[in-house]
Amino acid sequence: MTAPPYCIERLLLPDALESPDAGNFLEFSKLSDALVLETWGNLDRATPPGARLRYWRDDAYKRMQLFFVRDGGRMVARSWIRYELQENLGSALVHVDVLKDFTGRGIGRTLLAHAEALAAADGRTVLMSFTEHPADFDAEGPDVLCPATGTGALPASARAVRFAQEAGYQLEQVERFSSLAMPPAPAMLDALEREALARAEAYELVTWTDHCPEEYVEQLAVLMSRMSTDAPTGGLSYDEETWDAARVRHVEDTWTQAGNISLVTAARHRDSNELAAYTVLELAPSKPWLADQDDTLVAASHRGHRLGMLVKIRNLRRLLAEYPAVERVNTFNAAENDHMLAINVALGFRAAGYDGEWQRTVDAAVRGS
Repeated sequence: MTAPPYCIERLLLPDALESPDAGNFLEFSKLSDALVLETWGNLDRATPPGARLRYWRDDAYKRMQLFFVRDGGRMVARSWIRYELQENLGSALVHVDVLKDFTGRGIGRTLLAHAEALAAADGRTVLMSFTEHPADFDAEGPDVLCPATGTGALPASARAVRFAQEAGYQLEQVERFSSLAMPPAPAMLDALEREALARAEAYELVTWTDHCPEEYVEQLAVLMSRMSTDAPTGGLSYDEETWDAARVRHVEDTWTQAGNISLVTAARHRDSNELAAYTVLELAPSKPWLADQDDTLVAASHRGHRLGMLVKIRNLRRLLAEYPAVERVNTFNAAENDHMLAINVALGFRAAGYDGEWQRTVDAAVRGS
């Protein structure tokens, strides 16, 4: 067997950023930041090193493997594999990045083949990946690739798109990456809130920071489980997730241990005392200019009352009052999620880029080769 042209090294996570053996991790983290800067020109989509160290650790719900390649002693490329451990046991998320100055040398192909082989050896026959694209192309033009959903587009000539296609991946969904400049226009926010309140008289809003009150945690688990079935996933192969209070607490503890702050607003139905909707904003103290709009969900039985708009506005008002230094809020939506996109557009979110969600199914013959 011919030796691979590049040496792939496994990244071992240190106990802490200050640990004597943290050198490779810190260099890997700098590489990760450099890759974000090359694509986006800022670090909005970069995770702080301490949070990376927490998020990449194995736990009861997922397992991670991370690798890197050096060229001339310098870390120039990375790959990672994420294995879910509760659902989606037949799939894996694989991702490869190479610094632009080192593309075209076969490093990406080597890393991808290595990651795919490890995933297949683990019994994962559905391989997923993603590509990232700033909104600097004509999404209505001729040189685009559209997913099977028919909604959204990527630049067909982009290197990452061609790489994914040549590796046998199919574009199954496009996600829109949007940004809201803070603060929103006060008159606009007031008008949208008045309209929403007029439709939501049967509900009241409850808020918390970081940890859900014990009286609501079981209901929140039900709503969080519905994110796996209610949010559009295009042609991607995802199992329905089962959530309980322990899983909610695990996510909350992971966020806080990573140093993040979570602002949550939920809508409660007055008569039944049932949580009907929720939304989450996340902040990292090391990025005081930014907040990330995470989950927003309205239970199917409570739709039609402007609850999605209402909880988002209340959370934005909390953000304005408690974190006035935030300059923008970023979020992601499936391109076919017309309802949530309409809410975000009304609030002032504008497209900043698009992510391609790719999938490849490996049959038994390929796994056995």
